[in-house]
Amino acid sequence: MLPVAVVGGLILWRTGPALAWPGLLSGAGVLPLYVAFLNRSGPGTVCTSTHGGQSCTDEYTPWPLLAAGLLLLLGGVLLHRQLLRRGGRPAG
Repeated sequence: MLPVAVVGGLILWRTGPALAWPGLLSGAGVLPLYVAFLNRSGPGTVCTSTHGGQSCTDEYTPWPLLAAGLLLLLGGVLLHRQLLRRGGRPAG
C-alpha cells in the first residue's frame, strides 16, 4: 500500500493537483462497481451449495450501484479529457 501512495504522491507533485481530480472521481466509482459485482446474483435471497451443506445470503439489486459506479467512472474520464483540452489549468 505504501508504494502506491508514494507513486501517487510523485505523480501528483509532478503534474499538479488539477489533473488529480478526474482520477479521484473515477477511483470513487470502483467501490460501487465492486459492490455491484458482489451482488450480481441479486436481488433477493441467493443460496449456494457447498461441500458441507448449503449457504444462503440476501443480496441487493446491483443495478443502482452499477449505474452510480459507471457514472463516476465516466465522469472522471470526461473531466480528464476536458482538463487536457484546456491545458490542465485549474478553474478560476
